[in-house]
Amino acid sequence: MTQATTAPAPSSAPVWREVREIGVTLAAALILAMVIRILLFQPFTIPSSSMEPGLVTGDYIVVSKYAYGWSRASLPFNPPLPDGRVLGRQPKRGDVVVFRRPHDPDQVWIKRVIGLPGDTVEVRKGQVFVNGRLIGQTPLQMVSDHDAPQRRVLEVREALASGKTYVTYDGGPDQPGDDTPVYHVPEGQYFMMGDNRDNSLDSRWPADLGVGLLPAENIVGRAEIVAASWKPGAGLFKPWTWLNLQWGRFLTPIR
Repeated sequence: MTQATTAPAPSSAPVWREVREIGVTLAAALILAMVIRILLFQPFTIPSSSMEPGLVTGDYIVVSKYAYGWSRASLPFNPPLPDGRVLGRQPKRGDVVVFRRPHDPDQVWIKRVIGLPGDTVEVRKGQVFVNGRLIGQTPLQMVSDHDAPQRRVLEVREALASGKTYVTYDGGPDQPGDDTPVYHVPEGQYFMMGDNRDNSLDSRWPADLGVGLLPAENIVGRAEIVAASWKPGAGLFKPWTWLNLQWGRFLTPIR
């Protein structure tokens, strides 16, 4: 008579080994993603119209965090570290920069660099003067404001002495911010303006209302590209809006 034998129960070790390997892989991927986000690139969503027409509400942009070096503003939650930047490099006039608002560092804003340390900046009748020299303006055409189609604005191409050009919106004469005193930009600070000139709280306004002068350590990074764009009203927690895309804005370089 053949004696029946009982098969050994399968070991649970391979199962736990597989679970551990998955956990290690996920942890490594998370750490790598955090390193990339903190040191190299970080995405942001444009929440307002102040940088029209180049950037519009719903644009999902990528910001280079190594372009100007790193500061506490580069880190999550803006920890209370000493002022200054590690491997700091100065933005160029005309760069589009993401920064923590000096009056409320929890708010992350985006504007264009107009004045560098040591510059003077003045706005006269909507024209911008840097160190007494007018930034060249070429009127283009009347258009409807992208985010407020009922508003008609003039597209104006501005040209810097460096050769860099970009398009701004002009809402008409005698607007708030069209005439300013002469601002002297101190060392370590910058004068910022929105491209939607008559719909932007920027360095023309005091820090408790707009930006004031921007300290270098508040800079997060340089805006590089519009990776994708959603129509206003779309949101992560509104699945029915996920396909409300502005297709023509995908992979658009930020000038």
